[in-house]
Amino acid sequence: MVRGTKSKMDQVTVTVLENRFAAPGVYRLRIEVPAIARVAHPGQFLMLRVGQTLDPLLRRPFSIHAVHDSRTIDILYRVIGKGTNLLTAIKKGGRLDIVGPLGRGFSWKEGSPSLLVAGGIGIAPLFFLAQTITQNGAGAKTSVFIGARNKTELLCVKELKAMGLQVEAATEDGSRGKKGLITDLITNRVAASRPVIYSCGPYPMLHAVASLAMQYGLSCQVSLESFMACGLGACLGCVAEMRNGDLVRVCKEGPVFDAYEVA
Repeated sequence: MVRGTKSKMDQVTVTVLENRFAAPGVYRLRIEVPAIARVAHPGQFLMLRVGQTLDPLLRRPFSIHAVHDSRTIDILYRVIGKGTNLLTAIKKGGRLDIVGPLGRGFSWKEGSPSLLVAGGIGIAPLFFLAQTITQNGAGAKTSVFIGARNKTELLCVKELKAMGLQVEAATEDGSRGKKGLITDLITNRVAASRPVIYSCGPYPMLHAVASLAMQYGLSCQVSLESFMACGLGACLGCVAEMRNGDLVRVCKEGPVFDAYEVA
């Protein structure tokens, strides 16, 4: 059973086992960190110090993408700024200072059909959820729908299919899979199988997924992406608004929320 709880946090210096090109502008980093790998839950994240100097000063948040043998963790990241550019330069054998696991992850509902809906790099935390569901013998009841702007931005399709999962893709330009938005592709599926939905991606996509879940009365969990300065709930730099008017910290009360609660 995967529970959306917080785990005991550690600050450790880890060894980089691999940091390789995965797709245009996307890299996969593998680190050896048994203390965190053993207790991490899908949907949680790490804060990494990406440089050896004070510039950049702040750590960067990265979803836990996969866990292997309770020893190693993969991080899938897109290069978007100075911090992630610095991260690409770290080679095998390099050392990284990290804090984690942080945040509340997905609460997987065992026994129910699962529908994972990802937009672009939003597949990063959902891959770990798919991995965990498969290891618990529920892969046959799980589908993964991935959307992207074009075929070069579709990530992890081959790896997910290798797990035995049903995977469907949509691209906005029609270069692979169905042409259009991934939310257009899932409507028939949710009506037929009434799954529990787990989603991560751009906010407009999350809004559409949540609206569809509400239309059919389905349980839906969303992982919110946000800029974070500390990842510990102290700086209030990642506040999100809930439907009841409350302001919550994505790093502490999230990043995974019940879709019905988010404004």
